[in-house]
Amino acid sequence: MTAMEVFCRVVEAGSFSAAARDLNVGQPAVSKSVAQLEDRLGVRLLLRSARGLAPTEAGMSFYARAKRSIEEADEAEVAARGEGSGLAGRLRVAAAVTFTRINIAPRLPAFLAAHPELEIDMMLDDRDIDLVEEGIDISLRMGKLSDSALTARKLGESSRHIVATPAYLARAGTPATPADLLSHEAVIYSRRGGGDVWTFSRGGAETSVTVKGRVRASAAEVVREAVLADGGIAMMSAWMCPCELERGELVVLLPEWELPRIDLWALFPTGRMSSAKARAFADFVENALRTPICHSAGE
Repeated sequence: MTAMEVFCRVVEAGSFSAAARDLNVGQPAVSKSVAQLEDRLGVRLLLRSARGLAPTEAGMSFYARAKRSIEEADEAEVAARGEGSGLAGRLRVAAAVTFTRINIAPRLPAFLAAHPELEIDMMLDDRDIDLVEEGIDISLRMGKLSDSALTARKLGESSRHIVATPAYLARAGTPATPADLLSHEAVIYSRRGGGDVWTFSRGGAETSVTVKGRVRASAAEVVREAVLADGGIAMMSAWMCPCELERGELVVLLPEWELPRIDLWALFPTGRMSSAKARAFADFVENALRTPICHSAGE
């Protein structure tokens, strides 16, 4: 492995020791490799901080170009081996926790079986991640994109529903109109795409309600589990509860009213072509979402 590749791994791992573990080599070898690279370039690439190692401005610039060079070399190798060959190396993916657990993780073994030399490093977080700073090759992001400078590709879209468990509805009653939601306990997702204002449309008419609830969460997993524990109603995409909807463990409320659909995007680092690995993973996700993750009993 070249010093350039070692440096990129240090930036992505955040420390010499973590990079050494990833590379299965000793920490002194990693430190020496980076030091020799800095000597050769005549510039400081890394600085120690309270949180570990951080790239300098020159280091961040070098990292972006080095990462691109490594990916282009990988692309050339894939092209030389031919289209039928598998992908190799490490792919860093950023995605939301619950979406990935439900829709991606169960399908990953099949994808990896097709590419036995590929490793996937997943950074799961409901927050938006800085792709360059975190060394991300592809990010899966839902909702409207706030940064038009990002290189993006739409992978799919999902309906959204107001849902609750049968047990909660037996206790609190079933709403017949959006206004009826005001008397219900809502579990509110507080990040982008959520909030307490729910907007419905039907036959060209639109109405909004501001729901109330004692639980707000910045993680979709908490919203989902609180609702499944009979804790109230919530607005969720079908991606977040496909099996529960199919089995009747969650009930769709106000089905005659529509909520805005939600998009899933693949985002790639700005300023460079997406790698073959990242494009293949985007294809995998796009195709996976076309296939139901759950099956009815007896199928």
